[in-house]
Amino acid sequence: MQISVVIPAYNEAESLEGVVRNLREHLNSKGIEHEIVVVVDGATDDTESVARRVADAVLVHPVNCGYGRSLKTGIVAAKNEWIVITDADGTYPNDRIPDLLALMDRFDMVVGARSGSFYTGNTVKRYGRILFRWLSEYATGQRIPDINSGLRVFRRSQMIPFFPLINSGFSFTTTCTLSYLLNDLLVAYVPIDYFKRQGVSKVHHLRDSLRALQIIVEAILRCNPIKAFLLLATPFAVLGCLTGLLALVTMSGWAWMACVISLCTTGILLGLGFLAVALLPARHRHEHA
Repeated sequence: MQISVVIPAYNEAESLEGVVRNLREHLNSKGIEHEIVVVVDGATDDTESVARRVADAVLVHPVNCGYGRSLKTGIVAAKNEWIVITDADGTYPNDRIPDLLALMDRFDMVVGARSGSFYTGNTVKRYGRILFRWLSEYATGQRIPDINSGLRVFRRSQMIPFFPLINSGFSFTTTCTLSYLLNDLLVAYVPIDYFKRQGVSKVHHLRDSLRALQIIVEAILRCNPIKAFLLLATPFAVLGCLTGLLALVTMSGWAWMACVISLCTTGILLGLGFLAVALLPARHRHEHA
């Protein structure tokens, strides 16, 4: 087995050397032939010099281009078909990579599904993840324990064709998960621990959360738009039924008007959804019929 491990690194001089050495130790102990590719994404600290000391290949972006763009750069440059991605901040248990690789003969992608207090985070992050998970599972019709884990294994030849659809920012992992599932590729999840990061987080939670939400909605509209319109129509349908019952009981004019408006809105939204499905390319139309 030969793998390429791609690690994006932006100002991770503090943790990068330990992560790479630990990773190499575990892979060597299992007899896994590998190359470690570090993509230095416009770092302003000593990340590049550390990477050149410990990695097999180092690629450098002259400016900060983003997490996803760094992964794309590393994947294109990788020599091997099987790709592992992980982070440079020490949050992922890289000793579990062999467990992920063991499932690659049956799946197209294997993802480390995170758990623990450092993954759960504060209340806002926790409920945000619940919302994104629900929307993603609604979009794909499949259970997704962790949609944006940064520890995963896949085949280079399968991933690269999805690059035009995959986000170049922190939502790379979200969009590649959705791309695989919405194109009937098989994804497996392996439970893993998630550790406290070393150094300072580069994530902008509000901006990146809004971007992730946008991406999930775009994926629904692109691949299965009727689900988006059903989601929009449901509150109006419920409101129409409730106001209709109220109108029957009270014979109130405003209740009848609210009922009619709500049910008409429901019909318009469903009609737009059916039209969107009819306008899908033939392959998607057959898949979601």
